[in-house]
Amino acid sequence: MYVSELGELWHRARTEPVSIHLDSASASRSSKRVIETITSHLWREAERGAYVAEEQIAESLDRCRSDIAALVGHQASELAFRESAKAALRALLTHWNLPISASVWVAKNEFGPNLDEFERRGYAVHTIPSADVYGHVDTDALENMLQFEQPDFIHICHIGSHSGVVQPVSKIVDLARAAGVPVVVDAAQALGQRDCASGADVVYGTSRKWLAGPRGVGFLAVRADSIRPVDVESSEAFIAGRLGLGIAIQELQSFGPARVNRELAAIGQFTRERLTGIGSWEVLEPIDEPSAIVTLAPPPGWEAGDVLAARNKLRSIGILVTSADPWRAPLSSEQTVLRISPHLDVQRSHLDQLANELRGMGY
Repeated sequence: MYVSELGELWHRARTEPVSIHLDSASASRSSKRVIETITSHLWREAERGAYVAEEQIAESLDRCRSDIAALVGHQASELAFRESAKAALRALLTHWNLPISASVWVAKNEFGPNLDEFERRGYAVHTIPSADVYGHVDTDALENMLQFEQPDFIHICHIGSHSGVVQPVSKIVDLARAAGVPVVVDAAQALGQRDCASGADVVYGTSRKWLAGPRGVGFLAVRADSIRPVDVESSEAFIAGRLGLGIAIQELQSFGPARVNRELAAIGQFTRERLTGIGSWEVLEPIDEPSAIVTLAPPPGWEAGDVLAARNKLRSIGILVTSADPWRAPLSSEQTVLRISPHLDVQRSHLDQLANELRGMGY
């Protein structure tokens, strides 16, 4: 039995997996229609020439651009395609007219490779205080800080890679805009499972995670009325991948994005409830955190290698999860955790099997 009412429809649209796929935060499984769309365009390129083929599907590409822009609250003209979320951030920082030794404020769940990009450019990075042990931004503290100091920009991971915590992005954007500070949102883990139309100056993300599009496609959207404007053009194109992403978004639209958001939040809560108290593993998010990313701290005394070994054991018996090392969120954790991220087609029996295996690994 599926956890979600949408589970059967989501499952039927995809090829039968050879394992229990609980790793959507790495890459979701694309539908048959997405794969067929990509394949068909590759054949079209081979038959007619890549640029001719691109011209012939221009309307489909325009729709994909418009649909992504709508999901993040931007106009189609404000969106550029890149190869990945990382490529999008690099393009932004390369073309943005920031002062030397720019300052950026981040939350504790900031993605480690993003911090590397800031450090490489000599930015002064400051961490916004958290309101709780989970790492949610303290918006009252942020409002107070902005009265006395304004960074060159605020960068927020809507949802991080090391935790399922959802940041209050819309509130952060409101506070920052009132203080004249632009906000950049990394929506890589949020787009497809949360509402990402926050009004942020810049939003960037990727196709392959919760949207269930192909790898090799990302985007960067910059508001025309941004506090600190920047012009970034689309990069050399994986056109077939963009078409595949367009189909993935159409499939999301057919379910209703708001409904998918609710279903994935419910899946996250069900997963945490099922795994709480299993074999000395500790669920690290609030039970009702509205995301489908669930992280487990290992039994006391376990080291990073033990968590990796647990992941490998699960993989060997057909359960796909991630061993998430602290480099993913170095400001908030020094611990390797087990990350579980099911999509709409997760079944109760899948989580039962995972729980039974974890119980055998704990104390």
